[in-house]
Amino acid sequence: MTSIASYTIFSIEGDVFEMTRQKKIAVINDFSGFGRCSLTVSIPIISVTGIQCCPLPTAILSNHTGYEDFFFDDYTDKMQLYYSKWEKLGLHFDGIYSGFLGSERQVEIVEDFIKRFSSDETIVIIDPVMGDDGRIYATLTRELCRRLKKLAAKADIITPNITETCILTGLPYTTQPDAKFLLSASEKLRHMGSRNIVITGINQGNTIGNFIYKEDGTYTLLSTPVAGISRAGTGDVFSSVIAADQVNGIPLESSVKRAAEFVAHAIKLSDEQTIPTQDGICFEKILSELI
Repeated sequence: MTSIASYTIFSIEGDVFEMTRQKKIAVINDFSGFGRCSLTVSIPIISVTGIQCCPLPTAILSNHTGYEDFFFDDYTDKMQLYYSKWEKLGLHFDGIYSGFLGSERQVEIVEDFIKRFSSDETIVIIDPVMGDDGRIYATLTRELCRRLKKLAAKADIITPNITETCILTGLPYTTQPDAKFLLSASEKLRHMGSRNIVITGINQGNTIGNFIYKEDGTYTLLSTPVAGISRAGTGDVFSSVIAADQVNGIPLESSVKRAAEFVAHAIKLSDEQTIPTQDGICFEKILSELI
């Protein structure tokens, strides 16, 4: 695993001199000051892998919306002004990772960002946050759903849960997806344009499964023992590990396995400390597992 890339800076009389630079991932998500989700999860997780995490906030919240009250400041109108300065600096990214998007306009902005800041070597990871447990989030309009499908088609890797998989493909929701369902859904997503699919959080009773479908048509189901109760922010933790690992060149199966095990360990620690579920998972003390 390496988070350092090299590039040619100059040559003198035929001798090429190179210098190294740190790899960078642009993370497009909201910033919630409390509750362990979105950017406050991605920044430490990506950083501990040796990659520079460059946040592009979609909104600023005092705490995530799972609490009864919160401060919210929509950042949509400022996003393009924000990254126009990055463009002026000539920045490009080894990875672009997009999480929750609350409006059609934000999806358009992410599409524009990918166009401006990616190259053929950039890995684009899209977590199409649309719903969970068979319930669609209140912000998801028909037009937003259409645009998120279009955005997912631009991804090298997407990480939908079962609910989001059903929304994207039009398949009926099921709490116990079998191998036939997972393969059919993945083939539909691949046909839509997504290169690699990781369907997350599959309830298998005593285990949680993650189904990997790769662009070469190979697939596998990896299972991890249930470690404790369901908590806020686990999807953000999982996808952040995947994003960092892919930029660091770790095989997708290995990355999914260690992301799932990391989440499970953090859930176990959180349960032992009786942390409220809405406060997310206590991953801080085990960040070194990702080095």
